[in-house]
Amino acid sequence: MSKLITVNKTKLAIFIIAGFVFIIHACSVDENVLSDWFNPEEYNAGGATTIFDASSAAFSTPADNLSGDNLQKHFDGDAEFEATFVTAPAVVNSGLGPIFNDVSCVGCHTLDGRGNKPTVFRISIPGMDIHNAPLAIPGYGLQLQNKAIFGVLPEGDISINYIEEPFYFPDGQIVYLRKPVYQIINTYAAIPGDVLLSVRVAPPVFGLGLLEGIPENSILFYADETDANKDGISGKANYVFDVVTESIILGRFGWKANQPNLDQQTAAAFNGDMGITSPLFQKENCDGQTQCDALTDDPEIDAVNLDVVSFYVKTLAVPAPRNLDNADVMEGKKYFFESGCNSCHVQKFTTGVLPGIPELSNQTIYPYTDLLLHDMGEGLADNRPDYLATGNEWKTRPLWGIGLTEVANGHTIFLHDGRARNLTEAILWHGGEAEKSKSYFANLNKGQREKLIVFLEAL
Repeated sequence: MSKLITVNKTKLAIFIIAGFVFIIHACSVDENVLSDWFNPEEYNAGGATTIFDASSAAFSTPADNLSGDNLQKHFDGDAEFEATFVTAPAVVNSGLGPIFNDVSCVGCHTLDGRGNKPTVFRISIPGMDIHNAPLAIPGYGLQLQNKAIFGVLPEGDISINYIEEPFYFPDGQIVYLRKPVYQIINTYAAIPGDVLLSVRVAPPVFGLGLLEGIPENSILFYADETDANKDGISGKANYVFDVVTESIILGRFGWKANQPNLDQQTAAAFNGDMGITSPLFQKENCDGQTQCDALTDDPEIDAVNLDVVSFYVKTLAVPAPRNLDNADVMEGKKYFFESGCNSCHVQKFTTGVLPGIPELSNQTIYPYTDLLLHDMGEGLADNRPDYLATGNEWKTRPLWGIGLTEVANGHTIFLHDGRARNLTEAILWHGGEAEKSKSYFANLNKGQREKLIVFLEAL
């Protein structure tokens, strides 16, 4: 009997050891497979501009490789970006309004990051102007200003109500998505019944100079408007009006890629958001209204100050990703690529030569965007065309730094109008060309979905 027990114990020990070896072997195979999804070069997401800072300053630090003169210019721009404008006449920062949405750049772009609520309300009426841009509303223009200086009426305001809609995962988990319902209220004058409205949250402004530096042919390489390769993805370039050259060129910036470069984007924000005129936009945003000012102080910001603010956003550093060699992060990255998310969120580009900013030139970067327009489905549609962008189309947002949103900005609000309260909700709002990727995500089990989110949070 004791002999039999000894033999059985021996067999059991062998079985346990063999099983343990098998488990170790299986783990090592999985780790070897996952290691294919780790690229140490990706830690330099912004090339040599990258900073390794995961604090609340992650979005608001100058590029790590700026020369002394360019660093000083960056700081000059920083001061203007944070400046609070006041009612004219004033000795410093004069010219606010008379109608506006905020009093400073940083008022919307908190710590150079993502806003936590809608602050910009684009409006127009059906049709296009001579440049194919949206058609301005007489007496209102192209943006609803919901604030005004003393003695002037705001143009109106936006009422936002949310409807909670359940999304049922195949594995039984339920997520509630909030669908916004917008209404224009308290208008200072009659507004057309066919007004088109697009509500916007301020996007992050770091790394923008690198995106401006991506050669046009590199962006157009991913354009496939007719879906010739039949992969379901039909990225489209927007072509927009450049007010300096008075020509139609590739759009890169804004939620619908409706601005061609950062100089014009910056000047347009000063004008539309704060009522500040500049050499690029010399008419007040209230032009044509009976309550518009009659001052002769335009332009209210000169070319020098406009240039340093534009330079500031061009030269903000990109924060480095974190924990890319973590097993969960690598597994999540695997799911991200297998889902086809990278078809629009293109991982890697190399910048060209940027005159005057050699620090941004010839940099290999990992922005996870193609800067192209994509049909995102009816769920996200604003039904307001913008140049070649239809009411269903949005520009692919960069994903770099997205995992630091809560640290730097104190929230996890995403998408163009801030309807998504976290990354899972943001993914589930994707439709249209992204429907297959969303379905892939939904059909992962809960643990796998969490790992894909962990990957995004590592960027």
